[in-house]
Amino acid sequence: MLLSVCLCYSVGMAGYQPTIGLEIHAELKTRTKMFCNSKNDPDEVRPNVNVCPVCMAHPGTLPVINREAVGHVLRVGSALGSQLAGYTEFDRKNYFYPDLPKGYQISQYEFPLVKGGKLAGVEITRVHLEEDTASSLHDEESGETTIDFNRAGVPLMELVTEPVIASARQAGEFARELQLLLRYLGASEANMEKGEMRVEANVSISKGKVLGTKVEIKNLNSFRAMERAVAYEIKRQEDVLRKGGTIRQETRGWDEGRQRTFPQRLKEGSADYRYFPDPDLPSLRLSELEGFNADSLAARLPELPEARRSRYKALGINTDDRELYVRNAALGAFFDRVIETYPADKARITLASNYIANDLVSIISSYAKASKDRRDTEERDTELRADIPISSENFNTIIQFLVDKKISSRSAKDLLLLIAAESGRSVQDIAAERNLFQINNTGELELAIDKILAGNAAVVSEYRAGKTAALEYLVGQGMKALRGTGDPEAIRALILEKIAS
Repeated sequence: MLLSVCLCYSVGMAGYQPTIGLEIHAELKTRTKMFCNSKNDPDEVRPNVNVCPVCMAHPGTLPVINREAVGHVLRVGSALGSQLAGYTEFDRKNYFYPDLPKGYQISQYEFPLVKGGKLAGVEITRVHLEEDTASSLHDEESGETTIDFNRAGVPLMELVTEPVIASARQAGEFARELQLLLRYLGASEANMEKGEMRVEANVSISKGKVLGTKVEIKNLNSFRAMERAVAYEIKRQEDVLRKGGTIRQETRGWDEGRQRTFPQRLKEGSADYRYFPDPDLPSLRLSELEGFNADSLAARLPELPEARRSRYKALGINTDDRELYVRNAALGAFFDRVIETYPADKARITLASNYIANDLVSIISSYAKASKDRRDTEERDTELRADIPISSENFNTIIQFLVDKKISSRSAKDLLLLIAAESGRSVQDIAAERNLFQINNTGELELAIDKILAGNAAVVSEYRAGKTAALEYLVGQGMKALRGTGDPEAIRALILEKIAS
């Protein structure tokens, strides 16, 4: 099913106040289509294989409502803190286009599934359910256009916000947060590159409280494109009005190459669609259906993104790491498994987080790059999809070695790399084989430090003369002599003891 989101925001620009609305369409994850038993498969590349007489609009066919799709939308509404409909019905939205075989789209108008709610500080107006259209495929060489009906009838959700968004950046943040929420709920993968999430923007500018003429922008296939298109359109409308012109209510496309919008057609109003209740579909009293009441839906919600952020914040995790774990489900789950044995030890939690967010992420990124599995998209954290090449148990063994000062920070980094490459072996065995355990034996340390001090008499004199940086140089030389296996604190203490004697 596809999700439309309308984002609106206001930003003062040279006396003009923009109002922007986004319509974000995201296909919902269901086994079958919205009103028939054809397979809902966004990965199917063969045209016109997931079709049937219902989604092909053959005469005499009757639609049947997809219960799973209705449940997805209601769960989204529950996650938004919205008012869930006790009564709902489906309507026919009438218009002609080659990819709409029935000549109308089954949607919702007067009685949406969801009203109100809030996400990322933005108030929601409504959320409703409809069906997707077929796909038009244009061949530039032949000039022909063909239709693929695999997508026809796929469930869609449309969400509309109140006009309260203050900037293009905030609009992008809302859209990204909505995508994340859909993934947490299992309602949609919402991958923009696959067309599972499609963005449209409504932009107007005005002075005072009366809104200006709205312009819709299409062909927005990424969050960045949406933000650039909105910024361009605000400037374009401002230039038109300053020159004494008027803004037409129209639909404009976005030219990514030229970084500008261009006119496509005049924009329709709701009256042009001649909405009326679909006579082939029953109205629904949702509160009477098992599993669809508000309490039941709320009880089945997973931990949502904002709740996870709050939980990680309470643990002392910094903002960047919190966002990494929230947006990357695999890393977030790994982090939770790692800290479940010491949930109240903030010092150890912070230590573990530092090694996950920096060293482990670097290892995963290199693995993904080597296997050409990492895509260069704006969703960097979310797209870090390579398997985590280390178990939480092995990772915690390394953290325990650090806490017990059995290994140095340098050795911990080396161990992470080694255990990722040799996951079938124990951390203990690898550390011992590679001589990564710290040398805390006083005799070995003394022998090494004596050689360092004897070979760096001038540096020792500098330290005694008050040059404190000389001490760090000596510690570094000690670590080098011990190949990183010395405890730097023990080395420092022994150097100070010997210099003072």
